[in-house]
Amino acid sequence: MKKIILTMAAVFAISFANAQDSKESSEGFAKGDLYLTGTAAFGSEKTGDAKVDGFTLAPGLGYFLSENLALEGQLMFNSGKDDDGAGNELKTTGFGIAAGVKYFWTPASKFSLSIGGNISYMSTKVDNGAGDATFKEIGVNVPVGLNYFLSDSFALTSTWGGLGYSSNDNGGNGADKTSGFSLGLDMSTINFGLIYKL
Repeated sequence: MKKIILTMAAVFAISFANAQDSKESSEGFAKGDLYLTGTAAFGSEKTGDAKVDGFTLAPGLGYFLSENLALEGQLMFNSGKDDDGAGNELKTTGFGIAAGVKYFWTPASKFSLSIGGNISYMSTKVDNGAGDATFKEIGVNVPVGLNYFLSDSFALTSTWGGLGYSSNDNGGNGADKTSGFSLGLDMSTINFGLIYKL
């Protein structure tokens, strides 16, 4: 896992360095623009001897097919550990991919609103020390986004959960699947990230 994260960091660094030599651009997006996007999160909580840690990294790549429509792809990594302090430990590791399209209103402006549609696949391994199981989930989401350019190349981005559907096989082997719809109407479904226009 560490090697994968370091490799992704190196790719971002090389892309950033190469982009410095590109021609001068302006704030906002235009047809043919290529951009890197991503989110990262780390959390740790401790109560007495019990501790929960979690890490998520989701780099992505986007390309403007037209003035308003962009194609996006994303990789997702997550890792977590839940230790109850009594010798029982639960570890989770996950890898996923997502792809979709995003429509932007006023993409050439400093500030723009977007709505997207994507499909995702996530495989998560759960190990409790005595054995492990792999959970596979397929999701379809329609997120709403806001983008604000801080400079010609860097922008802050946020996405709001919007409408979603997911189906989880709960480890397979005859287990009943869990599926459901969601509609994010509160602040807990907002995610923040960065965009770097190449």
